[in-house]
Amino acid sequence: MTPNMPSPARFHPRTLPLTALALGVIYVLWSSVTVIPAGRAGVVFSALGGVKPGVRPSGLTFTAPLIEHAVLYDTRLQEVTLAHGQQDAAGEGAIRGRSKEGLDITADVTVQFRVNPTELPALHRELGPNYLETVVRPQVRSKVRDVVGQFGAADLISSQRQAVEAEVARQLTEVFTKNHLQLDAVLLRELKIPDSVAKAIEEKQTAEQQVQIERNRLQQADISAQRQVVVAEGEAKAAVARAKGEAQSLALRGQALRNNPQLVQLTVAEKLAPTIQTVMLPSGGNFLLDLQSLGNKGGTVTNAKP
Repeated sequence: MTPNMPSPARFHPRTLPLTALALGVIYVLWSSVTVIPAGRAGVVFSALGGVKPGVRPSGLTFTAPLIEHAVLYDTRLQEVTLAHGQQDAAGEGAIRGRSKEGLDITADVTVQFRVNPTELPALHRELGPNYLETVVRPQVRSKVRDVVGQFGAADLISSQRQAVEAEVARQLTEVFTKNHLQLDAVLLRELKIPDSVAKAIEEKQTAEQQVQIERNRLQQADISAQRQVVVAEGEAKAAVARAKGEAQSLALRGQALRNNPQLVQLTVAEKLAPTIQTVMLPSGGNFLLDLQSLGNKGGTVTNAKP
């Protein structure tokens, strides 16, 4: 060895246990700390007592080293879709069922839900992290099939779609609540029936619409006819009323003339123009006029012979 070179560091045998002890302490401390991300919550499982009560929120949580560990659950909104091209662990995609008439129905369904954060310890004890495959997917398939079987095929693709969604949601809510889950929504993305049945239903609906149109036309024609009858009856009543009025007027006028002969002279005089000075009357006529009174007014009365 060259005198000027430093001697290599020597490893003292007594430092090995200290190093191992320090590493062990660091490992224990590290294993007792769990970081729970946002949108998640944890439950603590103890090797001595099982699942501990209480829920650990997001952030740092501490557990007993070696005998406890935290299991994390997603508390955000989750979504499960059963549809064509999206197979689950059992290799199944869209839900297949039968309508009330026994026709094949295929349903694409999306279910939105979340775990109940306050019931995570019970969820972990009863279901565990695999609740999607043990509860959610099987129950969605079962309830959709049951509800589809309560409706006719024509109703499923037309007027009763929302009723199907509501009934599926009601039944799933009961099941999810018992299993510490919260249902948010059931979305029927698509309901399919055989093409031949769909065509027959469409033709039937078209025929029913045509019948309804004809009924509406007949009703309108009937209403129009009734309106014309009412108008005619009104006009007839009005004509009768006018005739009665004229008859009564004539009767009253005749009665007045019979009771007052002077009215005849007055009426004739009113009809004669003021400038007429001569009145030609038949010589053999029966006169109602007082010729003397006319002569006194300066007029000339001449009896014309036939």
